[in-house]
Amino acid sequence: MASPVRLVVLGRQGAGKGTQCARLAEHYGALHISTGDMLRAAVAEGTEFGRKANEFMSAGELVPDDVMLGVVTDRLAKPDAVERGFLLDGYPRNVSQAEALDGMVGSDGIDRVIDIDVPLEVVLERIKGRGREDDTEDAVRRRLELYESQTRPLTAFYDERNKLATVDGVGSEDEVFERLCKVIDEGSSRS
Repeated sequence: MASPVRLVVLGRQGAGKGTQCARLAEHYGALHISTGDMLRAAVAEGTEFGRKANEFMSAGELVPDDVMLGVVTDRLAKPDAVERGFLLDGYPRNVSQAEALDGMVGSDGIDRVIDIDVPLEVVLERIKGRGREDDTEDAVRRRLELYESQTRPLTAFYDERNKLATVDGVGSEDEVFERLCKVIDEGSSRS
């Protein structure tokens, strides 16, 4: 039987992470664990970290690294994540969180880190077409700036550890999905 996959998926807002993670999770039988979903679940469950996260989220602030680590640690320790594996979407979002994740799961705890690479002008067009309330031009530009300053350095961090695979995120959903599966299967230590 194959070992469960343990992946981190990176990419700018609008790169198609959510769509592809859902497909990959189904394909590999793993859990799609998105930061937003995790935070909402922790808040709903009323966990200690959920209450702390809710204070920041209610104020429109980013949830601090230590609180995020607590939420992620709680989630990855649940039996379904241990048994089935996971695709982390939205965590880590900076090098400090990546180091904390390594401390939690061990240096071999993540099989692969995939960066879904989509040019800035393409993601801006995609985001315009989504029509979400929080996708105002200013908000989108701010999130993209935060991604470049905080999250982009993760590619170098994981590349130095031979974990990074960059996948072209331009094309049909099926084309991108096939590229992702190929990279996961080639780089996997699954037996």
